[in-house]
Amino acid sequence: MDPERIALYQDLQDRNLSALDAGGADAAQKQHDRGRGTARERIDALLDAGTFRELDRFVVHRCNEFGMDGKRIPGDGVVTGYGRIDGRLVYVYAQDFTVFGGTLSGAYAKKICKVMDLAVKNGAPVIGLNDSGGARIQEGVESLGGYADIFLRNTLCSGVIPQISAILGPCAGGAVYSPAITDFIIMSRLTSFMFVTGPDVIKTVTHEEVTQEALGGADAHSRISGVAHFAAPDEAGALALVRALFTYIPQNNLEEAPRKHTDDAPDRVSPELDDLVPTNPNKPYDVKDLITAVADDGAFLEVQPEYAANVVIGYIRLGGRSIGVVANQPAVLAGCLDVNASIKAARFVRFCDAFNIPLWVIEDVPGFLPGTAQEYGGIIKHGAKLLYAFAEATVPKVTLITRKAYGGAYCVMNSKHLRADLNLAWPMAEIAVMGADGAVNIIHRKELAESKDPVATRAALTATYKARFANPWRAAELGFVDEVLRPRDTRARLVEAFDALENKRDTNPPKKHGNIPL
Repeated sequence: MDPERIALYQDLQDRNLSALDAGGADAAQKQHDRGRGTARERIDALLDAGTFRELDRFVVHRCNEFGMDGKRIPGDGVVTGYGRIDGRLVYVYAQDFTVFGGTLSGAYAKKICKVMDLAVKNGAPVIGLNDSGGARIQEGVESLGGYADIFLRNTLCSGVIPQISAILGPCAGGAVYSPAITDFIIMSRLTSFMFVTGPDVIKTVTHEEVTQEALGGADAHSRISGVAHFAAPDEAGALALVRALFTYIPQNNLEEAPRKHTDDAPDRVSPELDDLVPTNPNKPYDVKDLITAVADDGAFLEVQPEYAANVVIGYIRLGGRSIGVVANQPAVLAGCLDVNASIKAARFVRFCDAFNIPLWVIEDVPGFLPGTAQEYGGIIKHGAKLLYAFAEATVPKVTLITRKAYGGAYCVMNSKHLRADLNLAWPMAEIAVMGADGAVNIIHRKELAESKDPVATRAALTATYKARFANPWRAAELGFVDEVLRPRDTRARLVEAFDALENKRDTNPPKKHGNIPL
């Protein structure tokens, strides 16, 4: 080989090594000391081995002010490209805190925009591994414009390709809004933070003193704000969660989620379900026992498990098919719907509908949570979000009423009137405007007041009301419930139902978009 060609190839090798070195060994060690990996280490942990193909490795920023003209590092603080998870194509970007603190420049933003554009053209998900100090101050409005370019793509990609954000370090200011638009946010405990303004600014403006962890840590956002969908114990756990979640979702809005083989018999019975619901209607039970009993191999990936726990959402498989689950949780607030639960469930329903994932709704709801806090907090508006989401959804929808289905909450929880395809009930289901005691107090107020033995009268009237309304039979007579089944047969009936609904086609009226009650 001639010397000129040897020099050419040596230059290529040197440039690659320089880019791979990024912020250098010392900066990488500081990341490790904080319990955080580097951008490339994270990509290697996320993707199938040997599948990552990097793009724009040699891009550098264009800023010449504040001495930045002498600080150009190949890649400019973000690693972008594509690879595979379980053999499926995915586009990825990983912010590199070892280079300028992961701060975003105009060139950096263009790298992210490029992989997002490629992802939507090729119908593949985008995964962002976030670890950034925010906008690069030295670039001023150019960095802010870069954020807005990303926000626009997040919005246009929404409902077209899945977008997942893993928060693996600090995300402040504009850096939090791109993840907020994506479909799922996964945080790592103690090493990741999200906030619009940090503790120092808050102390200056409002005189509040708060730590980064209390303000925007994984616990704060997975339990209190609801911003995060998952909180993992560490980075490895966060990346494993991304891979697990990925198995339940499709590549894009034109495909279905991948099927997974199971040896769990579709007609398997679950005798334990016959005794799940207590005979006393005021006693709680854990709806997750029902979900895991029915799911293939008992596997349930719960989403937002620590936030608004009175409603349970997540993914199972039935006969190998990915199914989104929305369930009232009688063990928390008696399963009442409140502001947070309504928002949590509505967003999940809309994701499943956008990406062709069938819905199984488990209903045991005594109503909406009463009180001034809920009314002032907008329960009317927020409860309507869940109603809107179910009514709008055109994917296969199956509802199972296990016990209480009272009042407006009965309607909201995917009733037959909201285009549910199949509505099932267990024999102990109570479908009525309200519970028997409350109904008797209203309907028979005068009779109770005039009775010489109000206790006996109330007991007799309550028994009559229960016999007439506190059961699934009136709804079944009207066709609002399609079938009443024994609990142990639930899995077999659901597998059959979703098989029968496999080719369902339903549409909404032509329009630019609806106006969901935000």
